[in-house]
Amino acid sequence: QVQLVESGGGLVQAGGSLRLSCAASGRTFNSSPMGWFRQTPGKEREFVAAINWNSGSTGYADSVKGRFTISRDNAKNTVYLQMNSLKPEDSAVYYCAADSRWRSTWSSNVYEYDYWGQGTQVTVSS
Repeated sequence: QVQLVESGGGLVQAGGSLRLSCAASGRTFNSSPMGWFRQTPGKEREFVAAINWNSGSTGYADSVKGRFTISRDNAKNTVYLQMNSLKPEDSAVYYCAADSRWRSTWSSNVYEYDYWGQGTQVTVSS
């Protein structure tokens, strides 16, 4: 059974930092892009960041560029999201996602990802 398990969420003050982790099990995603998305109540899930299979290419939503950094460790089958200079508007449930197919590039499209974690809550207080 394939599982993606996020961790690292929590409550932080504005300007603070958090590091999210997503550990995959049940299969390897070393040849596939992985990403982070977030969602708030009543809104659609939105793209945050993505990384291709060998970390050669990354992409970010405009709202997080320069503040968030995505990385991965294929030996650990894990993807990370370092979040700095957090703002109250970054508060959301953050989801890890993985594409089941081999791709050379990443995607910001939620429908391109086949596996999802259960989400981890990030709350940024002002």
